[in-house]
Amino acid sequence: METPIKKILIANRGEIALRIMRCCRDLGIKTVAVYSTADRDLKHVRLADEAVCIGPPASAKSYLNVPAIISAAEITRSEAIHPGYGFLSENADFAERVESSGFKFIGPTSDVIKIMGDKVAAIAEMKAAGVPCVPGSDGPLGNDINTNLKLAEQIGYPIIIKAAGGGGGRGMRVVRSENELEESIAMTQNEAGAAFGNPIVYMEKFLEKPRHIEFQVVCDEHGNAIHLGERDCSMQRRHQKVVEEAPAPGIDEATRQDMGARCVAACKRIGYRGVGTFEFLFENGEFYFIEMNTRVQVEHPVTEMVTGVDIIKEQIFAAEGRKLRYTQDDIKINGHAFECRINAEDPVTFMPSPGTIAQYHPAGGLGVRVETHIYNGYKVPPHYDSMIAKLIVTANSRESALARMRGALGEVFIDGIKTNIPLHIDIFNDEAFQRGGTNIHYLEKKLGLD
Repeated sequence: METPIKKILIANRGEIALRIMRCCRDLGIKTVAVYSTADRDLKHVRLADEAVCIGPPASAKSYLNVPAIISAAEITRSEAIHPGYGFLSENADFAERVESSGFKFIGPTSDVIKIMGDKVAAIAEMKAAGVPCVPGSDGPLGNDINTNLKLAEQIGYPIIIKAAGGGGGRGMRVVRSENELEESIAMTQNEAGAAFGNPIVYMEKFLEKPRHIEFQVVCDEHGNAIHLGERDCSMQRRHQKVVEEAPAPGIDEATRQDMGARCVAACKRIGYRGVGTFEFLFENGEFYFIEMNTRVQVEHPVTEMVTGVDIIKEQIFAAEGRKLRYTQDDIKINGHAFECRINAEDPVTFMPSPGTIAQYHPAGGLGVRVETHIYNGYKVPPHYDSMIAKLIVTANSRESALARMRGALGEVFIDGIKTNIPLHIDIFNDEAFQRGGTNIHYLEKKLGLD
């Protein structure tokens, strides 16, 4: 049943909170900002219809403080909660608490988050839906070392041990020979138990030079689902994305539609609602599912730029119970887009660089989009992720988009703190990146970090 939402509490901070607030404003929806004491001067806090302080700077006592967030929703009479990305966005218990407290959770149901958050369960669902997966253990690893040694031999070294409840590049260890296996399994189990509260691990073939390709999906609660094409997120450091682009170089239309259709079929199988992303490793022309992100992605703007679809708006519409406004035939990929994640960090050592922004001047011009919460005099706190802006460009071809991003990077001026803009300039001047199709290890090798 379609129920319009009149007020949304944004359970996040920074550029994504501002992005959500702006979308709500376009839709005539009132917004509530929640913030820590360190974030009282955030732009979206000043611009929201209402703002509630939910705790001190530490995330555990503010943005991860579920009772405080629910209380803020209650006292402001909010109708829905948007989790953004990170923090509680893929926490099934939080989604369940939101639902049981009488609010709409702007995302999939807690049951679906739980299934897709468990990598072992997710792989089983994907295989049942016909989505290709990396050869592996097809389930949790037991404690019998002989069985595990046999399994690794069948898969073929190198293999990778992964935490079932892991994510964001954490909870994984590469094993290149059998004498490393037993200790690697034990260490990953211990780390997984401590970091995720779930010691279950599984085994997969380790692909040596894959690319990271992901497909964006949009679904409603009525069984309708579409995909918005793919993104290439292979330019990474320590499993963290640095640059993203859409569409992915070298993916033809037939392949795009085939893989997109498989993702759509998987969404229908699990009863998915809202927006989500299927992440794959791509090597030698083959796709291998690694995980599904049951939230909006940091890099969603590049897909918006080449499809014209407002992904946040569709996410809100899905939560209201509306039917999808698009069919698959409506979705066309036009031009090319890049996104650079601008971080407050040393471009050489990658150490965080919090502090006061003395002067800020954004890039501009045709085809340039900036998503940021910073301004002159803003104090970048040391308590959270170091990303302070996203610089997005679009043009009618990849070559033109490369040139436009080089120009935009040269135009951005941020004084008072260090940023990774010099790294981005280096990447966009790199000949291999300009050709397209670099693998996920390329940047670390370029930086001498492998």
